[in-house]
Amino acid sequence: MVIITLQRNKCIGCNYCVELAPQHFQMSKKDGKTVLLHGQEKKGFYTLKSNDYTILETCKNASKACPVKIISVKHN
Repeated sequence: MVIITLQRNKCIGCNYCVELAPQHFQMSKKDGKTVLLHGQEKKGFYTLKSNDYTILETCKNASKACPVKIISVKHN
């Protein structure tokens, strides 16, 4: 399982995650911060759990590119 976590409140709106993984991240028109598509919110953290391992590489690249390190990608 691939688990992607976004700490949205610390987002600075740089857009790198959207450029690298547009199928999983999108910029909000309301506040200019990223949104983890299909993510479930809990206490300010947005989490997406998927059995699709094809998303792993693009999401890892988005995580590495994030200047404020608010994207976590784990898998087992």
